[in-house]
Amino acid sequence: MPIVDRHAGAASEPYPHSSTPSSLYTREGNIDPVHDKEIEGMAFPADKTIEAAHIPEENTSYAVKTLIIGGIAGCTAKTVVAPLDRVKILFQTHNAHFAKYAGTHFGLLKAGAAIYRKYGVRGLFQGHSMQLARIFPYSAIKFMTYEQLKMMLGQHIRDQHLRNFLAGSLCGIISVSVSYPLDMIRVRMAYITPESGARAERVRVVARMIYQEQAHRFGLFNFFRGFPLSLVGIIPYAGVSFLTHEYLTSLARGRFAAVAAMPADAQQAQVHRRRRKKPELRAWAELTAGGLSGLFAQTASYPFELVRRRMQIAGAHSPSARVSAVQIARSVWEQAGVRGFFVGLTIGYVKIVPMFAVSFYTYEKLKALFDLD
Repeated sequence: MPIVDRHAGAASEPYPHSSTPSSLYTREGNIDPVHDKEIEGMAFPADKTIEAAHIPEENTSYAVKTLIIGGIAGCTAKTVVAPLDRVKILFQTHNAHFAKYAGTHFGLLKAGAAIYRKYGVRGLFQGHSMQLARIFPYSAIKFMTYEQLKMMLGQHIRDQHLRNFLAGSLCGIISVSVSYPLDMIRVRMAYITPESGARAERVRVVARMIYQEQAHRFGLFNFFRGFPLSLVGIIPYAGVSFLTHEYLTSLARGRFAAVAAMPADAQQAQVHRRRRKKPELRAWAELTAGGLSGLFAQTASYPFELVRRRMQIAGAHSPSARVSAVQIARSVWEQAGVRGFFVGLTIGYVKIVPMFAVSFYTYEKLKALFDLD
């Protein structure tokens, strides 16, 4: 049913992918001052704008575009933090050559400098090619399925916060299921520290090593070490990240629109050729929302990630041994107590905050470029 814009005096159709009732916006795409106070803390019901998204042609186009830009956003973010990711994996897995730096002042910088001295710049990006091969499908599927699930769940769940958490958790489960074997290879490559001057192991060599391990009767199962734990950990990780990002950006567009949203004249210049109704945020606001969502997500899921990483590299020590998550958790507890489950969390923050900031920022900017809400 058409919605009458109170300021335009004309009927306008709601854009099918708007997450906010379009009557709250002016023609220029800004939040109507009259409704500004209504948005604060508002839990929008499963409104008709979500149901309108099920126009087959438009929804297919929307899904394809979010798939592509989601993959680009993930690759951009992972490239920015690749050196930090390498050091974090070495700390998490208690690598014998770099364990001495974990927990020390400036341990991150010292470990990074040691890698650079011994292996050069390539050492800081070891395993990154496999990371990009993994992260494009992972991030593409994550963002695309999140948008689709959010629309589907919006028809049945009135609480938008619960909807966002469930959509985030489910899209995380789907995306990690698709990309887990690639993550296994990438982690093993990042963990291996060859002798100085020796070339890093190639992808096919590492994949063959994993396949030939005797821990499982079927070699393919070796690529899924720690997979059940990964599914458990991805629920708070992906769920909290999307929930937090949606909440913070809604605050930025509502209560703090005066300082966080783009000026009206900057958006009005493009209104004649755009259907996008959500106001664009300033760069600092988008980066802050993304960074904080990563911080909360990392805190909620870190113990699961640490145990999973150790399961993934267990085959490098004992190829024929089958190690369970309980055994590793018990070992971590006996060695360092509760603190042992958070080894490397500081560097995790240093890595995850810019990674999520860049990922969400790139994704939102590309959505604006493609005129998507």
